[in-house]
Amino acid sequence: MAYRKLGRTSSQRKALLRDLATDLIINERIETTEARAKELRSVVDKMITLGKRGDLHARRQASAFIRHEVANAEDNQDAIQKLFADIAPRYTERQGGYTRIMKLGPRRGDGAPMVIIELV
Repeated sequence: MAYRKLGRTSSQRKALLRDLATDLIINERIETTEARAKELRSVVDKMITLGKRGDLHARRQASAFIRHEVANAEDNQDAIQKLFADIAPRYTERQGGYTRIMKLGPRRGDGAPMVIIELV
């Protein structure tokens, strides 16, 4: 399986994707670079699939991945609760493809291609 390394070590990359996935679940739309968004897409699709399963084991698997050490302790529970109660039921009839990536253009500082990734 090929994946983007995003210029980080494996632990840094995992932490980045955990943070982005948590933010996307809470806010349902975030702005990031194109490479990060394309990697994030598969992670979030797996989390939503766990949410669609909805059993205790799926909830524990999602809770193990979703970020716990956030500024607000309530945000983590909000993310898990929102994933299983609000987001997953929306996609019961959908067989994947839960996110949409829209291109914005280059970032002013370094010219990195920026996108908005959102839940469909």
